[in-house]
Amino acid sequence: MISNETIVALSTPPGIGAIGVIRLSGKDAISITNSVFSGKDLLKQDSHTLHFGLIKDGDMVIDEVVVSLFVAPKSYTKENVVEISCHGSNYIIQQIISLLIRRGASAAKPGEFTLRAFLNGGLDLSQAEAVADLISSDSQAAHSVAMNQLRGGFSTELNLLREQLIHFASMIELELDFSEEDVEFANRDQLQDLINKITLVINKLIRSFELGNVIKEGINTVIAGRPNAGKSTLLNALLNEDRAIVSEIAGTTRDTIEEVLNINGINFRLIDTAGIREATDTIEAIGVEKTMQKISQSAVLVYLFDVLNLSASEIKEDIKSLHKPGVSFVAVANKMDLSYSDRLKELNLPSDINFISISAKENQGIEELKELIYNTAVGDKLSANHTMVTNIRHVEALQKTQVALSSVANGLLNPVTSDFLAMDIKQALYYLGEITGAVTTDDLLENIFSKFCIGK
Repeated sequence: MISNETIVALSTPPGIGAIGVIRLSGKDAISITNSVFSGKDLLKQDSHTLHFGLIKDGDMVIDEVVVSLFVAPKSYTKENVVEISCHGSNYIIQQIISLLIRRGASAAKPGEFTLRAFLNGGLDLSQAEAVADLISSDSQAAHSVAMNQLRGGFSTELNLLREQLIHFASMIELELDFSEEDVEFANRDQLQDLINKITLVINKLIRSFELGNVIKEGINTVIAGRPNAGKSTLLNALLNEDRAIVSEIAGTTRDTIEEVLNINGINFRLIDTAGIREATDTIEAIGVEKTMQKISQSAVLVYLFDVLNLSASEIKEDIKSLHKPGVSFVAVANKMDLSYSDRLKELNLPSDINFISISAKENQGIEELKELIYNTAVGDKLSANHTMVTNIRHVEALQKTQVALSSVANGLLNPVTSDFLAMDIKQALYYLGEITGAVTTDDLLENIFSKFCIGK
């Protein structure tokens, strides 16, 4: 699947800027660049060196540039790589790329540089996917998870499991060669222990996806409550800006308002919703319906209630209707600057509901609420050494591995012949191999790398 062509693309974002970086990779990357470069002879220069000169089309000077050389195999793609830093004019960039293509380069496809890094052994497949996650990371946590995966944290864990499984698979294959002698080379008790151990690790990785995915995408956090509870005031207080219209008139918010709040390196996608009540008109009814949809899609639900105007029974009724399994729930008593009502003592909230009292209008308790939202959603689940799954493809492969290992375990519990055990172990190895790229298909690679930006 590796092409012999030398590819070229812009590696910096398109648009006018101070500089643009044009990247080439392939056997002829240095010679093609050298043919348009006026300066030192690039073919005689060492790897990892910088060279100032001109890019010229015949006698016409296109730009003054700095050329970076990375001689194979000491490069990202393991091929000869050249990076041309030019001025960030769209005209200049297109002129240089067009010139390089006329001299023998081909326009790179999305993700083709990283695809070559994978095919040439520079990265495994999960590390290659981490490159895309790293580029798109927009929070400290997403960056940390992607960096851990890029550095092989996930791959190392999976490869250790595969190596142990491969050992047992080879022992069972050996048994098949001596089937007539009815001998066992693979200790069944040890194999059972290994299956149990691997299953525990895989279960942990699958569970980590719930947090890993929301860290990657941002945690949907819905602010819900009755009209005039102060939801828009709370959104403004959390963001420290006037993002939502605040009014004494009930039902001011008719549509959802979404903003991103970063708490301790995690992005929370705050969603201010229409007040929950019997709608008085068609537009408000649509708003309430949208509120219920957003609540059903949330990872964290912040239920805001007005301690001054709601009875304990009304608050309990709201919590009962809003509190859903699998959704982290934070109950927030608002307007505590106006009333320290004894109703709070009557609530008797469920043990899995976190509670805090604030005054959104007076900005009291807002920082404490941010910490509570963070601890409710993340808590101590995030650690620098914790391997976390963020990719749905990886989860699906792990789930298939889980099923195959379950078949192996059943085969050990209700003894089956070695050929059936070998078949189930091979299935588990196949699905684990799909994650790191030990097992690949052209369709799989095309699907993964087509999502990359051109130039990476």
